[in-house]
Amino acid sequence: MRIYGALLFAFFFLTGAISSPIFAAEDSKQTAPNYEDHVQPILRKYCLKCHGDDMQEAGINMQNYGAMLRGGSGGKIVESGRASESLLMQVLTSEESGARMPPDSPPLPKADIDVIRQWIDAGILENAASKSNAQPRSLAFMPSAEAIAKPSGPPAMPEGLPPIELPNLIRPLPVLAMASSPWAPVSAAAGQEHVRLLDSQTRKEIGQLPFPEGEPHTIRFSRNGDLLMVAGGRPVQSGKVVLFDVRTGKRLAEVGDELDTVIAADLSPDQTLVAIGGSGRVIKIYSTADGELKSKLIKHTDWITAAAFSPDGKVLATGDRTGAIHLWDVASAGIRLNLSEHKGAINALDWRTDGKLLVSAAEDGKLIWWDANDGFPAVVCDNAHPPERPAGTYGTIPRGILTARFAPSGQLVSTGRDRKIKIWSPEGTQMKDTVSESGLPISAALSFDSSTVAIGDTSGHVSFWVWNSTTNETK
Repeated sequence: MRIYGALLFAFFFLTGAISSPIFAAEDSKQTAPNYEDHVQPILRKYCLKCHGDDMQEAGINMQNYGAMLRGGSGGKIVESGRASESLLMQVLTSEESGARMPPDSPPLPKADIDVIRQWIDAGILENAASKSNAQPRSLAFMPSAEAIAKPSGPPAMPEGLPPIELPNLIRPLPVLAMASSPWAPVSAAAGQEHVRLLDSQTRKEIGQLPFPEGEPHTIRFSRNGDLLMVAGGRPVQSGKVVLFDVRTGKRLAEVGDELDTVIAADLSPDQTLVAIGGSGRVIKIYSTADGELKSKLIKHTDWITAAAFSPDGKVLATGDRTGAIHLWDVASAGIRLNLSEHKGAINALDWRTDGKLLVSAAEDGKLIWWDANDGFPAVVCDNAHPPERPAGTYGTIPRGILTARFAPSGQLVSTGRDRKIKIWSPEGTQMKDTVSESGLPISAALSFDSSTVAIGDTSGHVSFWVWNSTTNETK
């Protein structure tokens, strides 16, 4: 939360009585709240004694529209069209009692907070006759006609992406997620408030995509490679999914408005749906065209940690921290199968490209290839990444599997707490492995031609392992 210095404690509100919403649904002609009719009455009730014409704590005067937009000694307090990035909303909704306003008082009524949020998102209108000053944009998204097929032309590669300003970090963020295009030599790696795009053949960075929403936890390319889905957010604050055009870096759609970071997400093969999950224990399926919530899937009893659509888009697989896996019928929102073999948190779910097998990887050390028709565990590797026991060490050693992702060829890459990266045949036989030297490998993805593995680790380092998928030799 970007709140600095004295603003944490001197910023605006006094204790007041609980209020009812000013912006009411019965006003059929009013489509968005404005300052004069809806916001100022709330501010008058809570703020103006300390932030009005008579007194301006932190240099903030909220008694008139122009002064409020100017902000105070710490800068602007509202960002037109972006409530989530506005200091005003951050101090209103802070989970920390010392940072939240009004100080030493209960939070403002949710109805009043919602009015202020709507006012900012709608473009901070001054009065009923005003026009929004938020930058006009359309988030309507239309899936490609080739959404589930190999592109007829050259596959999508980033081209001249504009440079972005990166946050200053004390140390690099662990690479929480990686993905590779199914048709082009481009890999994506998660970073703090951005995603790195790298050429898997030259191993050079070719661009960056901004993700000011926070930390990306899940990254997926669309089936045709044209889109990149990035899901994440800020813990216990916000979560969102963004769809990017791979070639231009343009944002095509924003989906979800969660109260916690999105941990698990996937884009349907036809690009019409996004499924998300996290600490709320509910799977939500949204339309990418307009962001409408299509359905809620309620069954999990713990945080949802993995989600994956089947190649035909008819089934959604989800997993949680207890080891439970559910297969959902997307059309009816009902459960098809419950898969109960794991005894630890599910860290990854992925479908083989022919849709016959679903792979699951968990903290119990098991890597399982499931028959998607009846849920039978066709291949079970009970100890896929067995760690070496240091001399003099007793008890249980963590042996969890951290990620598992299929390549278009059906080969699988997995990483584990043994620091190894392993390649598996489409039938579940181990083919090759290598060791990560720079950190624990927590994310990995095979390139479109299965020749190269992009690896992200806990040190924030991205490396590439080049091997020959025909001869099973490392290059």
